[in-house]
Amino acid sequence: MSPVSGRARRTAAVLLPAGVALAHIGPAASWLPGVRLLLLPGLAGTGRPRHIALTFDDGPDPASTPYFLDALDGLGVRATFFVLGEHAVRHPDVVRETVRRGHELGVHGWTHDRPWRPSFARDAEDIARTVRTVHDLTGHRPRWYRPPYGILTTGRWRAARRAGLRTVLWSAWGRDWTADATPESVRARVTADLRGGGTILLHDSDRHSSPDCWHATLTALPAIVRDCREAGLTVGPLRDHGPTPEPGGSAAAAGPAAGDRGM
Repeated sequence: MSPVSGRARRTAAVLLPAGVALAHIGPAASWLPGVRLLLLPGLAGTGRPRHIALTFDDGPDPASTPYFLDALDGLGVRATFFVLGEHAVRHPDVVRETVRRGHELGVHGWTHDRPWRPSFARDAEDIARTVRTVHDLTGHRPRWYRPPYGILTTGRWRAARRAGLRTVLWSAWGRDWTADATPESVRARVTADLRGGGTILLHDSDRHSSPDCWHATLTALPAIVRDCREAGLTVGPLRDHGPTPEPGGSAAAAGPAAGDRGM
């Protein structure tokens, strides 16, 4: 073997795994809000211009989710809750109560993990298992997917599409998972990025966040809804936000590109 061909083979051996890794995690470049809003509005959750989609991640949690359900009842608002499968099977009554009160469920995955290693089989089973769980518990098939931490890999995008789900991230968030979150900071962060047609990300649980941070979110919720209404915007779940999700069209047609922080 010539020195040139030997170097070429060694170079290829390095580039091939690097290429696989890039193809796997590269779509998470849409973690950048500017990229997502400009190039992938469907992925950012852009919907009807005078509507705001209100969404919550990381439940169900019997210690906190019921408080959010009561608060939303008092505000006359329905929302979309992205649930984790492992928590849904442990707390089926909370899942059923959420739907009974008129809210919508989306898929947040089975566990709240970071997918650094590519595995389409793992991603497909994770998402399909959560879809089955939600359907078995409620009789309703979920239509939306939001990956944990907003990290949308190629495998997760393909798996969600195969499961008939449309992937949606968000356009405004409260950074309500942090230890220093306050009702004022959560509201300020949301309103700073609040635009008609936007999707708000909040959390109804602290299982994957700083302990007790959900209290700041719950306290901020009435003011956030009031801000929306004073701006002439209606607030509701993703099902009321835009066209019926079609994994084969619109956002899905843009390709496997997405990602964001937690949620």
